[in-house]
Amino acid sequence: MPSTRSQSQATIDFPKKKMCKTSSRGKIRGDIRSPNGPTPTKVKILPLSPRKRLGDDNLCNTPHLLTCSPSKRSKKENGPVLPLAPKKRGLVFDNQLKSSSPSKSDPVVKELSPVQKGQGTSRNSKHSCPVEKESVCVGLFKQEGTCYQQAKLVLNTAVPDRLPAREKEMDVIRHFLKEHISGKKAGSLYVSGAPGTGKTACLSRILQDVKEELKDIKIVMLNCMSLRTSQAVFPAIAQEICQERVSKSSGKDLMRKLEKHMTSENTSMILLVLDEMDQLDSKGQDVLYTLFEWPWLKNSRLVLIGIANSLDLTDRILPRLQAKAKCRPQLVNFPPYTKEQIATILEDRLKQVSSDQVLDNAAIQFCARKISAVSGDARKALDVCRRAVEIVESDVRNQTVLKPLSECKSSKSSSQSPVPKRVGLIHISQVISATYGSRMVLSQEGAQDSFPLQQKILVCSLLLLTRQLKAKEVTLGKLYEAYSKVCRKQQVAAVDQSECLSLSGLLETRGILGLKKSKETRLTKVFLKIEEKEMEHALKDRILIGTILANGLP
Repeated sequence: MPSTRSQSQATIDFPKKKMCKTSSRGKIRGDIRSPNGPTPTKVKILPLSPRKRLGDDNLCNTPHLLTCSPSKRSKKENGPVLPLAPKKRGLVFDNQLKSSSPSKSDPVVKELSPVQKGQGTSRNSKHSCPVEKESVCVGLFKQEGTCYQQAKLVLNTAVPDRLPAREKEMDVIRHFLKEHISGKKAGSLYVSGAPGTGKTACLSRILQDVKEELKDIKIVMLNCMSLRTSQAVFPAIAQEICQERVSKSSGKDLMRKLEKHMTSENTSMILLVLDEMDQLDSKGQDVLYTLFEWPWLKNSRLVLIGIANSLDLTDRILPRLQAKAKCRPQLVNFPPYTKEQIATILEDRLKQVSSDQVLDNAAIQFCARKISAVSGDARKALDVCRRAVEIVESDVRNQTVLKPLSECKSSKSSSQSPVPKRVGLIHISQVISATYGSRMVLSQEGAQDSFPLQQKILVCSLLLLTRQLKAKEVTLGKLYEAYSKVCRKQQVAAVDQSECLSLSGLLETRGILGLKKSKETRLTKVFLKIEEKEMEHALKDRILIGTILANGLP
C-alpha cells in the first residue's frame, strides 16, 4: 500500500523540561556514584554533624578542609596521652577566662601533625599552670572575731589587776590593815557604799597583794546573804575559826566558846570579813552589837571588817556604839562612780585587748553617762558593754568576705587581729533600752493608761515603808496600811485589801514587785525587784508622786 505521508514532512521539536531535570539528576547522581562499580539503588545519608563522620565522610563532599573543626583521629594517630594537671579549686575571674579559652573567631588555618599536636598541648599545659595557681589565691572566708572574745574576757566583773578611781579608799584600807594586823591590835572597820562601787573588789585586791604578810593570820570571809537567819552567823564563824564541826549547843554557850578562843593568848590574829553585813538586821540588833563589841574585849585578837550598802548603819541602827567611843568603828565610804570614772574604767579594761579600739569613744562616753545618771554601778557598765560586743560579734560572724589567701595567712600569723566592725553608740543604746531601761514609762504620752495611778501610789508606799522599817520585804498587811494612809493624806480614793492584792499581782507581772505568798493574805511578803534609786528616779517625773516621796509616810 502506497504511503500517504510525505517523506520530506518536517517535525516540530517541543521543549521537554522533565527530561532536563532527569538529565541533571543523573549528572549529580553520576558524580556521587563510583565510575567503575555498579550503580547503587539507595543514596547514603550522611550525619548532620561533621563530628560524627569518620574517614572520608568527614570531608562533607568538599575537596578542601572546612574551617570548623579538625577530623577525628585514632589513638595511634594522636600519639601518646599526656598526664593531666591536678585539678585545683578556686575563683577564676573574667580576665583569666579570656586568656585561657580560645576565641571563636580565630580560624584553624593548618591542621597539626600528631607530633606537633602533642608539643602544642604540652606547651599549653605548662602555660596554664600559673593561671591555676592564681585562681587559688582568692577565696571566701568567715570574718574573724578574736578581738571580740578578748574584749568579753576583759569586760567581766571579776576582780581586776588594777582598780582606777579608788586609790584613796584603798589607801585607807591598807593603812588600817597595817596598823591593826601588823601591830597586833584589835579594831573594827565599816565599809559602806552603793552596789557596784568597788567595795568588795578593792578589799579582795588588797588581801591578794598583802598575802605574804598575812601568812600567820587567820582570815575568815563570809557573805551574810547566804545565811538563813542572822543567828546563823555565829555557827559559821565558829566552824571557820575552830576548824571543827560545831555541835548543836545553845547560842550562849557557842558565843562564850568563841569569846574564849578570841581572847586566848595562844591564838593568832583573826581577820573577820562580813560582806552584806546589813542582812544581819535582827530584833534589838543583838547580833550586830555583839559582833562590833568583840574587838574591844580584853586581850581580843579579832579585827573586824564589815561591808554593807547602808551609809548610816552604825549611826541609825546601832546608836549604842556612839556612846562607847572605843567601840565606834572606823568608817570608809565608797561614793557612786561618776561618768568620768566609769569611762576611765572601761578604757583601762579595753586597752588590754589590742591597739585598735573595739568600742568607739562616743559609745564609751554614752554608756558612762547613762549608768552614772541611774546608779553609778560599774558592774552595770561592764555588762552593757559586754552585751553590745556580743551583738556585734554575732553580726560579724554571719558575714563572709572575699580575701586573698596571702592576707589570711598573714592575719593568722599576726598576734593582733584587726577589728572588722566597732561597737557603736547604737549598740550601747539598744542594750540599755532592752535590759536596763525603766519598766515604768512615765515620761511618755499615755503613761496613765499603761501605769495607773493606784499602782504608782502602791509602789511609792512600798518604797517609803522599806526605808522606814529598814527591811527589803514587808507584809501585805503593813503595805496596805501605809497605802491607805498615803491615799488619805493625798485625798485619793483607796481600794480595799483584796483589790490591793490584785494590784500587787499586776505589778509582779510587770517585773516591778515580787510576791512570796502565804496561807494568810495579810502575811504575803512583798518586795521590790528594781533598785530604789532607779525606782525613785522614775517616779519623780510626776508632781503627785514626787510630793508623796518628798513628804514620806504620814
